[in-house]
Amino acid sequence: MKTKNPVRRSFLLLLLGGVIGYGLGVGLDVLVTGQLDFAAPLTGMFALLGTSVAYFFGLVGYWGITRGLVWQVIGTLAGGLFVSGIRVLMGLEAFGGFFFSEPAWVFGGLVGGLSFLVGVGAVTDWYKWAKGEPTSEHHHDPEGYVKYFGVSLDHKVIGIQYTVTALLLMGIGGLFAMIFRTELAASQLQFLTTTFRAFDQNGLQFYNTLMSLHGIIMIISILLGVAGMINYLVPLLIGAQDMAFPRLNAFSFWIAVPAAVLLVSALFLGGFDTGWTGYPPLSARSPVGIQMFFLGVFLAGWSSILGGLNLLATVVRMRARGMTAFRMPIFAWAAIATSLISLTATQFIGLSFQLVMFQRLLGMGFFDPTKGGNPVLFQHMFWFYSHPAVYVFVLPGLGIISELLPVFVRKPLYGYRWVAMSSLGIALVGFLVWAHHMFASGMNEYLRVPFMYSTLLVAVPTGVKFFSWVATLWKGKITTPTPMLFVLGAILVFLVGGLTGPPHGTISVDLHLTDTYFVVGHFHDTMFGGYVFPFFAALYYWFPKATGRRMNETLGKLHFWLMTPSFFVLTFAMMRVGLLGMRRRIADYDPLLGFDLSHLIMTIAGYLIFTSVVIFVYNFFHSLKHGELAEGNLWNSRSPEWLVPSPMPVHNYDQAFEVVGEPYDYGLDGSRYVQFEDEKIKDIEG
Repeated sequence: MKTKNPVRRSFLLLLLGGVIGYGLGVGLDVLVTGQLDFAAPLTGMFALLGTSVAYFFGLVGYWGITRGLVWQVIGTLAGGLFVSGIRVLMGLEAFGGFFFSEPAWVFGGLVGGLSFLVGVGAVTDWYKWAKGEPTSEHHHDPEGYVKYFGVSLDHKVIGIQYTVTALLLMGIGGLFAMIFRTELAASQLQFLTTTFRAFDQNGLQFYNTLMSLHGIIMIISILLGVAGMINYLVPLLIGAQDMAFPRLNAFSFWIAVPAAVLLVSALFLGGFDTGWTGYPPLSARSPVGIQMFFLGVFLAGWSSILGGLNLLATVVRMRARGMTAFRMPIFAWAAIATSLISLTATQFIGLSFQLVMFQRLLGMGFFDPTKGGNPVLFQHMFWFYSHPAVYVFVLPGLGIISELLPVFVRKPLYGYRWVAMSSLGIALVGFLVWAHHMFASGMNEYLRVPFMYSTLLVAVPTGVKFFSWVATLWKGKITTPTPMLFVLGAILVFLVGGLTGPPHGTISVDLHLTDTYFVVGHFHDTMFGGYVFPFFAALYYWFPKATGRRMNETLGKLHFWLMTPSFFVLTFAMMRVGLLGMRRRIADYDPLLGFDLSHLIMTIAGYLIFTSVVIFVYNFFHSLKHGELAEGNLWNSRSPEWLVPSPMPVHNYDQAFEVVGEPYDYGLDGSRYVQFEDEKIKDIEG
């Protein structure tokens, strides 16, 4: 390539890699099927891999993520061919409808994911230790943007890697939503018709795949975004130089990358039609794509478990001097509660998906009633993690709200200790409410009432946070830069999500609302209010700390004022049609129901939200080079990371500090939170 611009070069290579990958897929499909099919599943798979490898090769060359993706492709093919060879020796058919047979795809996908970790270098140091070779305590990262595409042991780099990956997945999941939301804009099938064909799916099947992938990709993006905030912020907030286990931290991020590739690959292997929950018996009969879904979530689960372990060790062992439990920032408390859930509950969703995989591959009958299994057992295992997981999504966001409110209100956080304990209370009670998702499942009736009461009990610790926020706002000197706008938006949206939750926890009402659009509206309010709005608030607030530049305030406020009313319109319309009987997860609806106008309004609102996020993405990347320089304590914060230059030094704090006061005593004369060593020496000499 003659161009010296790496971004331009990467996009040119992306086009070339896509063409080569597509042609390779067509050729392999012809060899297996003997027919020329330009819409065969294999074409999309190889086009995806070709574009990904070529794009990153253009950015960073054959290093880091590029090398990892190449190893993943090679590992997948090697694993698939290995199983295919065994099948030949056993007298079974070597290939299937998607080139490899289902067992070959599953084993190949697992080998490919592990091969990615070897190729990218996430296990290099551990391998050297196993051979008895010494390694450097601190790795030197390359200069510039290149360091974000390879293995780094710096928690700040890893936090940014998590965050950007989360934004990328959010964009992919949002794009899928826009496609099927466009189909729903009017009754009757528009373009996803029965004559539509892509990757061995007709229009209705493709709708189901997009809808299902939208859900799970968004959930994985939220998990990665939460990990990004925790990884970047917690060591800075508690005065640590890094996470307790830097190599494990890097491993936790990089295992999520092949997991994301596996999830997206499900689109090209027949898709799946189960929604993001993967319930059997439907998931036991779905195409091969469901196995990629299971495998991707399984690998992403390891990221969540190991990240939670690392965070707990970091907070317990690496806090600054004087930072007792009730002098920690609220976000650290939220991260502790989140990590406790991730560490102890994630195994259940991994195990439930693994059992369905084994049922499909080995004929086991875990959830097959004809073999003595019980499909309701899957739901118990799935929701034992997946409802606490909702608090994994929202607790860090609620922590961000409590962290930022005092800064822009210039008042102490009201009821600090109660707010800190409420995070642990939500995490604890969250383990006792899972079966409210199953009131209509056929579960034993005597279990319904206890779960109804435990579900309503969650409102107590959540209400503590709301009372704290309102009391903190009361008579405060409120300023509204972009981060504060998103904090206020988060409170309002999460309030709607919270108020629409108890009806689902009440048996008599939930039996009528189950699987309607009311559930969809409630869930989106909870996720946007508890995660998306606080996530954007955190990005606008700490972007100057990470980059040394501010994002454009005008574009930031345009993002907020375009997204917020559009989102309320979208979710209120969802809940309205849900109350009128509109079922979720369907590609078409009867025009006589009178829902056409509501769906058109929802679609327009969805496009406005998508546009607002595009504005944010432009603002984010444009500001990296052209944003206003951010000097000093930009937000007049008491938090220690704002008392040192931006961006942060490599090892965070060149001088140790001691916590000498309360974290949120804003507006109180003479109060201070931390004291650095040189300030302490001056005080002694004075």
